[in-house]
Amino acid sequence: MVHIAVVIPSYKVKDHILRTIEAIGPEVSSIYVVDDSCPDQSGKFVEENCKDSRVRVLYHAVNKGVGGGMITGYQKAISDGAEILVKLDGDGQMDPRLIPKFCLPIEKGLADYTKGNRFFAGKALKGMPPIRLIGNAALSFMTKASSGYWTMLDPTNGYTALNAKVASVIDFDTVSERYFFESDMLFQLGKLRARVIDIPIMSLYGMEKSNLKIVDALPEFFMKNIQNMLKRLIYTYFIRGFSLASIALVLSLVFIVFGVVAATLIAVNANATSVPASTGAIVATALILSFGFQLMMTFLSSDIASTPDVAIHPLLGDLPGAPLVQSNQHFLDEE
Repeated sequence: MVHIAVVIPSYKVKDHILRTIEAIGPEVSSIYVVDDSCPDQSGKFVEENCKDSRVRVLYHAVNKGVGGGMITGYQKAISDGAEILVKLDGDGQMDPRLIPKFCLPIEKGLADYTKGNRFFAGKALKGMPPIRLIGNAALSFMTKASSGYWTMLDPTNGYTALNAKVASVIDFDTVSERYFFESDMLFQLGKLRARVIDIPIMSLYGMEKSNLKIVDALPEFFMKNIQNMLKRLIYTYFIRGFSLASIALVLSLVFIVFGVVAATLIAVNANATSVPASTGAIVATALILSFGFQLMMTFLSSDIASTPDVAIHPLLGDLPGAPLVQSNQHFLDEE
C-alpha cells in the first residue's frame, strides 16, 4: 500500500478542521496538522478532540504562512517515509473524498504533481464568488507565464498532491512561505521539468472566510511572478540550453524595444516640429514592430509546446537515497 500523507496547514480554521479530518478516507496513512501559531490554538483543539490515530500535530512558534506550514509538513512526512504528499486546507473547501483521484496519476507514474481544476466545467464556476473568479483569472495567467505550465487551467488552486521523491529534490529554503506558495511550487517544479496535471474538482464555498485578500495579493503576486518568469527564461533558454527559441526571444525583444523607441521618437519629433513623419519612417517602424511580435509569437509557441509531459520521479532514487537524488538532479540539469 502506498504511504499517502495529508498535510493540513492550520490557521483560523478551528470551526472546520475536525470535519475535514473526519472526511479523510482509509487510503491515507498519515495526517499532519500544522498549527501555524494559530491564535485559536487549533493544534491543541485537534489534539484534545480528534481521536484519529493517524493525526499528528506540528507547531510553529511564529506564524510562517500557508507555505511555511506546508514545508514543515512535507519535510516531516518525507522523514516518516511518505510516498505521496497531499495538501488539504482545513477550511472545508476541499473535498477529502477526492484524495484517491489526486494520487492515482502519481501512483501510476503519469505525473509528479497533481492540482485541482475548478474550471473544467461551466457549472463549476457558479459557486465561486465573482471577486475570486476575476482575481484567480489574473493570478492564473501570471502563474502560467512564470512557471511555464501554460496548459493548466487553474494553476493557483491549492488542492495538490506531490510525489515525495520530487519533493526531496526541491530546495524548500527558496520556496515562498506565504500565499505565493502554490505559484512558487510550480516555478520550482518547472525547473525540474516535472509533469503536472489537472484533476477536475468542485470547490465548496460556505460561510468560511478566506485569509487571502485578492486585491491585496495581486501586486505582490505580480512582482514575484515577474521575478520567477525572468529566472525561468534565463535558466531554461540560456543556462540549461540554447535553441532557436532562445534566438527568437532575444531578437523579438530587440525589435520590439527598438520599434517602440523609434515610434516614440517619431511621435515626439512630429509634435515638436509640427511636421508629419515621413511615410517611410512610419512603415519601417511598423515593419520592425511587426517582425518583433511575430518572433515573440514564435517563441511563445515553442515555450507552450515544451510543457513537460513525462513524469520524472521514476528516474529518482529510493528515499532517503540522497546520492541517487543528487545524481539525477545533475542529470536533469544537463538534459
